[in-house]
Amino acid sequence: GIAIAGLPLLILGVALLLQVMIALSGMRVVKILTWSSSPFDLTAALVHHTQLTPATSRCMRCVSALDVGGGPARPSETQPSAWHAHPSIRKVVISLWAIVAACAGWAALVMYLWGKYAGDLTSFTSDVALTTQTWSLIPNSTYDSSNFIQYTMVDINIQWWILAFVNVTVVQGPLTFGLHCSELIANVIRDERQWRCATGRKGLKTATNPVKPMFTHPICLVLLIAKPFLHWMFGLSFTIFTFALDGQQIWNLCIALFVFACFFTFVALRRPRGPQPAAYGHVQTLANLVDEWSPVMWWGHKEDGIPYCHAGTSDHPLPDVRMDCVYAGSGAGSLASEFRKRGAISTSG
Repeated sequence: GIAIAGLPLLILGVALLLQVMIALSGMRVVKILTWSSSPFDLTAALVHHTQLTPATSRCMRCVSALDVGGGPARPSETQPSAWHAHPSIRKVVISLWAIVAACAGWAALVMYLWGKYAGDLTSFTSDVALTTQTWSLIPNSTYDSSNFIQYTMVDINIQWWILAFVNVTVVQGPLTFGLHCSELIANVIRDERQWRCATGRKGLKTATNPVKPMFTHPICLVLLIAKPFLHWMFGLSFTIFTFALDGQQIWNLCIALFVFACFFTFVALRRPRGPQPAAYGHVQTLANLVDEWSPVMWWGHKEDGIPYCHAGTSDHPLPDVRMDCVYAGSGAGSLASEFRKRGAISTSG
């Protein structure tokens, strides 16, 4: 059956209210330069308000070269992966694998406790061993063919609610946190894919719909499906009313998390091809690479020079950079008037 509890809904409403209050208080004390979620609009706004200064000698330097002495550089056939470019990406990938290991340990603990207390009349364990014959993706509603352990309380009172809250927080909290942090990988890969459109035929369109990539970008779509699916699998493995832990469903969750972690590890380690320096949405790198702002931009070879050439952006298609040349940049560009006209930059104050 379906049951609706009032206290969890009340706590959810209070938490959402607190989030709204924090957001509103932040909006009052911080000057909003742009409401756009695009890193290109944000970079243009920061440069326009002189809160970010482009480094004019780094037109061929990617984001992972920020800690290296800047200066002239030759184009590279491949660019660094998000794993090497962003320290935060490495932390997210490691945390995903830590969640997989923790889930496997949780499943092993349930199997150990079941093996220790199975057959004991005073224990709350099923009589079904976990084998290939009893393994199932969907649990039996009567638990007649499930391998589980459970612990119960005599009455549902305030202590029961506290215990339930602590159990869900400890067990489901890391899963929710890991899935939320995995959005960082999806976001930087999405931003880099958009940036690399600057060498394509249609160019880079800086004005984007923030909702559209969720349904069109493959990685965002995978994350959109994986989040509710993994939480659903967690719900199958953990029954809060009786505090039942289903061993086979925990293993199913562990396998699904393993596949999820493998996918995002592969995405984080994949190296973009082509001489266009990778930015991964890093605003300082974008400020260094974009020297001419317009609603539609192309990146490529702009100027010949001795001893250095210059690569940058333009409002019209540019020739490919020359792999045998050294690029250093010719000067910081100014923001195009079109950018200010379409309201991407707030000129108030």
